[in-house]
Amino acid sequence: MSKTNNFVFWGLYVIAWIIFVGLSIEAGGLIVNFFFHLYNPEIIKNLYQKLHLIEMYQDDRFGFFGIYSFILIISILKAVLFYTVINLMHKMNLEKPFSAFVAKQISQLSYYTLLIGLLSYIARQFVKNLEHHGFVSDNLNQFWADSDAFILMGAVIYIIAQIFKRGVELQEENDLTV
Repeated sequence: MSKTNNFVFWGLYVIAWIIFVGLSIEAGGLIVNFFFHLYNPEIIKNLYQKLHLIEMYQDDRFGFFGIYSFILIISILKAVLFYTVINLMHKMNLEKPFSAFVAKQISQLSYYTLLIGLLSYIARQFVKNLEHHGFVSDNLNQFWADSDAFILMGAVIYIIAQIFKRGVELQEENDLTV
């Protein structure tokens, strides 16, 4: 592998770590925000993202817990997705990339990505349904605005995972014949 490719790979590795840390902080902040909604709602205006749903909590607990469940699950899944990317990049052998581990990790990436996209789409529809019942949620769209992109990206990663799976099979057959 050339020095340029190695440098780009390690640069992407560092960027993946930065994104993972940012997503972990976001997920942690949202979890803290959720518990303050339950136990001390007057502090929420000073917290991370100022996600203030106290009126919904008082009027419609099902809607509140539904929305927060989607927000927390999606944010945690995004952090897990990038942890899987980091794990893949850390353990992958670039000299021999077609291995069972790489194929499995790429499959997991496709499942996480598709799950994030589908949950985001369902959450968006759930919020639209709540808007018909009088709940305004302008600041919630940031959590699932990219659902279509995640679904498409999950499908593409799944195709790449299948190609890697076939590459592993071919490499194992080649190793047995040599």
